[in-house]
Amino acid sequence: MNLHEYQSKQLFAQYGIPVPPGAGGFLAGESGGCREGVGRFFVGGQAQVHAGGRGKAGGVKVAKDLDALRAAATAMLGTTLVTHQTGPEGLPVHQVYVELGSKIVREIYLSLVLNREAGRIAFVASAAGGMDIEEVAERTPEKLIHVNIHPTAGLQDFQCRQLAFALTLTGPQIAQFGKIAHALYKLYLECDAALVEINPLIVAGDGDLLALDAKINIEDNALFRQKDLAAMRDASQEDAMERQAAEHELNYVSLDGNIACMVNGAGLAMATMDLIQLHGGAPANFLDVGGGATKERVAAAFKLILSNSKVTAILINIFGGIVRCDMIAEGIIAAVKEVGVRIPVIVRLEGTNAPLAREILADSGLAITAARDLTDAATKAVAMAGAHS
Repeated sequence: MNLHEYQSKQLFAQYGIPVPPGAGGFLAGESGGCREGVGRFFVGGQAQVHAGGRGKAGGVKVAKDLDALRAAATAMLGTTLVTHQTGPEGLPVHQVYVELGSKIVREIYLSLVLNREAGRIAFVASAAGGMDIEEVAERTPEKLIHVNIHPTAGLQDFQCRQLAFALTLTGPQIAQFGKIAHALYKLYLECDAALVEINPLIVAGDGDLLALDAKINIEDNALFRQKDLAAMRDASQEDAMERQAAEHELNYVSLDGNIACMVNGAGLAMATMDLIQLHGGAPANFLDVGGGATKERVAAAFKLILSNSKVTAILINIFGGIVRCDMIAEGIIAAVKEVGVRIPVIVRLEGTNAPLAREILADSGLAITAARDLTDAATKAVAMAGAHS
């Protein structure tokens, strides 16, 4: 779960990480509580969307007075911001974060993330921070500094100094950086974060370090013990179909093809999509209904799939291990009748009672095509999807 920038900065402030003075959700016609800053620079256009690249997409504006600030905020509120991370559909702008501007001497990149290869939380830093950090990572990865943290020892002072020296910080900045690093690590652990990022962490005009941006991603599986953070969720920033799937305990990701996939197991789902692609088709989604594919869950999956107007065929690939295949077949038939499916449905069932399941499907009288194996299912799905489009 992603947090907005203003929410992340509120957390930063709670953990003692320095951020510029600012106000939360700015609404058109309001000053955002920053009247005391008249005459100073305002950052009036920090559109609150769950995506990077806002500056290059026009989502960050600078205003020198309240009138300009209101104009900048009003121009963005209610619009859709498209960045290189949102895709062409973009994300809606419902809030604009307002804060006093800062004189930037240097821009540094700093983040905490799980290094899965090492099995440790890691700091990633670069002296080349700012809007082009993705290009830095792609073209000059040697400019990225990595420090892995031992889970028992925790973050050590010498590691903070190692990072500070690599970032060419000097004097009091080294001690400031150490405090920020320890606070970020504490936040990461206590908030069950998957990512904490500052880009940029700036050296301000007075020489002090300041978190000019903030990005926090909370691990979804830990939200049950992070009630306060879960309450910050902004559903408008999430894919509507993926959100609907989560409500039914379905793992769903939208794709651009026309052959919908309904599979139990993430690995089997990826293999199914690969075979569709191999035989000339294009998957419309990744959909894992889980090991316990009940009638209700299958029906919810059908409704979700059919809400995508591009879908012209449905491929169901279920391995009946935990749940018997005949029960799954009965659930598919009931779901097809309930939902009123009007496009081809190809079913491959394997596992416990698979032969009986295929008989049940054949005797249903519905337009359900049984497949012998996964290759047969993929080729039939591609052919039927093309004929139905």
